Amino acid sequence: MAILWLPTREQLFFGPIALLAPLGIVLSKRPTLDELGLGANGLLGSLWILPAAIALSFAGILVARRIGTFHELYHPELSHVYGYILWTLYQQFLLQDYFMPRLTRLLTSDRAIVGAAVLFSVAHLPNVPLVIATLLWGAVSCLLFRRYHNLWVLGVAQGLLGLCVAMCVPDFMLHHMRVGLGYFAYHPGGHYAGYHGVTMR
Repeated sequence: MAILWLPTREQLFFGPIALLAPLGIVLSKRPTLDELGLGANGLLGSLWILPAAIALSFAGILVARRIGTFHELYHPELSHVYGYILWTLYQQFLLQDYFMPRLTRLLTSDRAIVGAAVLFSVAHLPNVPLVIATLLWGAVSCLLFRRYHNLWVLGVAQGLLGLCVAMCVPDFMLHHMRVGLGYFAYHPGGHYAGYHGVTMR
């Protein structure tokens, strides 16, 4: 979270380290794919989450069209969309495989979910729409992971919902979904080369 508030050069250096270190820590224990939530376990049972996320996204788009806030994606190319969904899948890995087990050792299961959701949302400061969205989704996704223990559907669902937010929330509030220092460095029509956290650049 601190790296999000560093200048661009420092972000480019420390950002990959901060993202890959949890991956190395989790994988050092040699977990199975099912233990990570990347196997077939729980996949079929959790598939209903995808149509639910699609329906919620369409409802959001309809409301945004009605109130006049809907706009196209800034980079609608499939490569950007796929890249964003891969990023949301990795976010779910960090949330469920790195933070939740550690919080659960310190707190009760329900309090760990609240703590994880708060951490997830704080990482999106000062972007208020994302803070609210990630607080809600952080809690819901943790509950769903506790039930189904599968990351694939949660990662894709988060990607779909994130794309919906990107199209439905006015950019003067969303700043191209930038967080941290990048939120303040953003200017309409401009470019910011730093690490943005969750963003559709």
